[in-house]
Amino acid sequence: MTNKPAPKVRGLVVAGTHSGVGKTTVTLGLLAAWRRRGVVVQPFKVGPDFIDPGHHAQAAGRPSHNLDGWMLPREENRRIFWRYAATADLALVEGVMGLFDGFGGSSEAGSTAQMAKWLGLPVLLVVDVRAMARSAAALVKGFATFDPDLTLAGVVLNRLSGPSHLGHLQEALAVLPGLRCFGGLPREGTVAIPERHLGLVTAEDHPLDTDSLTALADLVETHINLDDLWQSIPQVSGPPPLMSASSAAAPVRPVRLGVARDQAFCFYYPENLAWLQYFGADLVEFSPLADNRLPPGLHGLYLGGGYPELYAERLAANTGLKDDLQQAARSGLPIYAECGGLMYLSEELQDISGKHHALVGVLPLRIRMLPRLKSLGYREVRLAADTLLGPVGTTLRGHEFHYSEIVGTTSGLTTVYQVAPRRGGERRSEGYAWKNVLASYLHLHFGSNPQAARAFIQACRAFQENGWILP
Repeated sequence: MTNKPAPKVRGLVVAGTHSGVGKTTVTLGLLAAWRRRGVVVQPFKVGPDFIDPGHHAQAAGRPSHNLDGWMLPREENRRIFWRYAATADLALVEGVMGLFDGFGGSSEAGSTAQMAKWLGLPVLLVVDVRAMARSAAALVKGFATFDPDLTLAGVVLNRLSGPSHLGHLQEALAVLPGLRCFGGLPREGTVAIPERHLGLVTAEDHPLDTDSLTALADLVETHINLDDLWQSIPQVSGPPPLMSASSAAAPVRPVRLGVARDQAFCFYYPENLAWLQYFGADLVEFSPLADNRLPPGLHGLYLGGGYPELYAERLAANTGLKDDLQQAARSGLPIYAECGGLMYLSEELQDISGKHHALVGVLPLRIRMLPRLKSLGYREVRLAADTLLGPVGTTLRGHEFHYSEIVGTTSGLTTVYQVAPRRGGERRSEGYAWKNVLASYLHLHFGSNPQAARAFIQACRAFQENGWILP
């Protein structure tokens, strides 16, 4: 057997001096512009965010994948990167927060800089230069010299007031040896994407249409020197992909796993779905908004997160699907639900206006939307009982982000998670189980423990072998 040569790809990290500088606009513009030039671009996003990757996928024409320095170990991040970068001409990684911002002030852990070094990629720094002139050079010099092990490919300026502003800044930056300024975007004329909660509106709610993608590509082509930037991006090499959906030993018979996918349910880590496929799942997508029946012959269900509160009236009115879900849960179908999925399986949802919506009713929970953030942060879960995701003692990592809360009692449900925040400390109880239903506010990443995906598929296969099929 001959060894395959290590794949090579150009790779670049787009980072910012701080949050809100325009990383996403620059990233989307670069994706759209290079794709228009015929470059195969593979996007990635540092951090647990679901929304930016959805927009990346529209601009690049390829799914974007999350990389994360806390949820996932170093080698798993490298495996994810090379699994998808190996088939592209360019890998473009959008960072999180400011370049050096991570879990604390004394360490690079969790930062974009750490991820760039793990992957061996240079950084393109986006600088918001509103109300700045020569001082921008001092700022950039600090970023360029702060970590000598990090390679800065150059800078892109954002929110320029005009050509003369750009000229002043280029003169100031010229005193920094070896640092390239590839141009700058004007303050006016950028393509705005509406915001909701702490992030942009999802790609499902606000798709980047052809006109928007053209405008993004035109913006970057006009104001950034793409030819010089391309020449400055080195080729990096890495190991061949170590896991793909088809590389596992094929089971005798795949299991049919229903995946809720529409505007209300769109928050899934692509790697979670890849691991489920790896262990034998045939993914069958359906829409709780549009489909009034579950797909036939399912052996399990995965209800991800999203914004069910925005579609509560339509979800409540879909009585046919609610009836199917109730029957499936009573019959022991393995059902795993995260955040929005938990809300959907509850008895009712009270929206922000105070209106009550009757939902599936599998879980004896009532959910109330809040005007402010209820919970945000990384979480580690230790299973306090045997569940769909593995035996007692199994640990996984994930993220929590929601504007709702459970009101009243959770009686009738078994609590099966012991949850700790990233910094550690006392664990709290969460994760609700009933029959073969497991629901939680947490979005877990199976890359933190792939055996959880295996356990879920094993539960689906056990159900398959019992012979029950939804009529």
